Amino acid sequence: MSAISKKETTYSVEFFPPKDDAGVDRLWGAMDSLHELAPDFISVTYGAGGSTRDRTIRIATEIKERTGIDTVAHLTCVGSTRDELITILHQYKAANIHSVLALRGDPVGGPSSPWMSTPGGLDHADQLVELARDLGGFEIGVAAFPDGHPASGGDFSRDIDVLLRKQELGASFATTQFFFDVARWQQLVDDLAKRGSELPIIAGILPVTNIKQLNRMAELGGAAIPSSMTARFEAIADDPVAVHEVGVQIATELCQELLAAGVPGLHFYTMNTAKATMEIAHNLGLVGREPR
Repeated sequence: MSAISKKETTYSVEFFPPKDDAGVDRLWGAMDSLHELAPDFISVTYGAGGSTRDRTIRIATEIKERTGIDTVAHLTCVGSTRDELITILHQYKAANIHSVLALRGDPVGGPSSPWMSTPGGLDHADQLVELARDLGGFEIGVAAFPDGHPASGGDFSRDIDVLLRKQELGASFATTQFFFDVARWQQLVDDLAKRGSELPIIAGILPVTNIKQLNRMAELGGAAIPSSMTARFEAIADDPVAVHEVGVQIATELCQELLAAGVPGLHFYTMNTAKATMEIAHNLGLVGREPR
């Protein structure tokens, strides 16, 4: 089954590989809680700098085995040779994982650090798309950036060129970095359409549940924070419960606007917890839905 649908809106969730046994327990607890959402697919990330590559392979494989839900495994250029990447793709295929999200990945020192090539490796996500395509048997997703890729220096047209190149090489869908303004997603979709592309752009949704998380994630990902959103949080900054409630409300409103605009999918960045995502799912009437 394809991770995305040409006819129906998809609803999906993302996890990162836990660092310890307690984290593994939290992940499976969250997975159980998200069962009512009936996600169409689950994606599993790499850590910064490719630091959790082996755990990504293991967790993605176990999720597929235990749940039967389509799993989209992340694959990055960071810290791997071309031969190692081929080996990983074969491991995914052996685990019945046939969808990957091909990313360059952040440098080992974080997004603001200079890119360091791995000898014998790849330097750009389009090369990774091409590699997965040539190996065959994979549906390939890529990243999209409604607020602009940090490396593009504000040149949005360059981002469009890169997306079109990835599509040309074999990508069949894109999932966005989190964002908070529907107009940014719409501009991305419209600009692609002007170039003749119908590449589905799934919206990445981050429910902001604490102020530090918002500031840190925006710093790392370059997301633009609307002043109206900042004002809503500043008014309640000393009340953690209210911050959580407002974060869920803002994410719900964003999802409602996106659904009205015809978004092909909503992809929830869970941060390995289920509470906020399930609250949004309840607000949207998705709990108890039949998976497509």
